[in-house]
Amino acid sequence: MIIAISSEGKELNSNVDPRFGRAKYFIIYDTVTDNYNIIDNVQNLQAAQGAGIQAAQNVANQNVELVISGNLGPKAYTTLNAAGIKIALWSKGTVKEAMELAKGGQLQYTQGANVEGHWS
Repeated sequence: MIIAISSEGKELNSNVDPRFGRAKYFIIYDTVTDNYNIIDNVQNLQAAQGAGIQAAQNVANQNVELVISGNLGPKAYTTLNAAGIKIALWSKGTVKEAMELAKGGQLQYTQGANVEGHWS
């Protein structure tokens, strides 16, 4: 499974970023190969609008099957859902902890956005 985790930094011990569209980075982790790469989300950090949609499209382009982030707006949720990507809302620790929870099947998937649009 390929997982995208919103991250405040470029390391596995970085905290999960509670924001999706305006997360600093996404760490893309492949549970099969146990490898990861980093996607810089700088283009969306200061976007006036559309950050969630653009971030969701960038993540979907990585063939991601699951997104882990603390919060997700309605447009980002709709974009990810349309791409068939599952979403788990969790940001209580590090990227590495999120990866372990996902591998262990310990995350619950959300059925909708949990914040309004333009949440920061």
